[in-house]
Amino acid sequence: MPAEEFVAGWISGALGLVLGHPFDTVKVRLQTQTTYRGIVDCMVKTYRHESAYCLAPFDLIKVRLQNQTEPRAKQPGSPPPRYRGPVHCAASIFQAEGTRGLFRGAWALTLRDTPTLGIYFVTYEWLCRQFTPDGQNPSSGTVLVAGGFAGITSWVAATPLDVIKSRMQMAGLKQRAYGGLLDCMVSSARQEGLGVFFRGLIINSARAFPVNAVTFLSYEYLLLSWG
Repeated sequence: MPAEEFVAGWISGALGLVLGHPFDTVKVRLQTQTTYRGIVDCMVKTYRHESAYCLAPFDLIKVRLQNQTEPRAKQPGSPPPRYRGPVHCAASIFQAEGTRGLFRGAWALTLRDTPTLGIYFVTYEWLCRQFTPDGQNPSSGTVLVAGGFAGITSWVAATPLDVIKSRMQMAGLKQRAYGGLLDCMVSSARQEGLGVFFRGLIINSARAFPVNAVTFLSYEYLLLSWG
């Protein structure tokens, strides 16, 4: 059922994205900015000044828009937002940084996702099999728990490279040049210690459980209802 699996995956992925995007914005800001005292402080300040989040189709544009802290509504004395939206953001990056600018952090993104996607699905399948009797389909509760813990497990493995990816993507905006992925890792560790590689892990985990639980449950439910 390739068509049904594609549609079910698309719908469940969209649900997960909508549910998790606010947490993802907080995670990116904690990883790339030092103006927040913690998760709650970041969430309160973001909501107070901006109140809404913008979905962007590409990871670089998403990160740049998430780091844009100027209020959307014009306020007296406040600077206007650097980017007016995803298209303007992409055009501005291309104009200022060229084609290479649009691919900042691409290697870190690839290295982050390649192993973690394997960890993600293996963990989900293993947990489902552990708690499902032979010959039966996993229950809704099993799917929710397996999906949630699969998300957390994959993000524990992904967070160090996720930090590096976000920093490299913001480097062009801050006029800071890293010599590459390794240089970014060494510079970050030297200046902020090894703990920097797990910055955002708590918010990643808090986001991962409900997002991936809903994603897998909706996916399995849609396939079952269409089967």
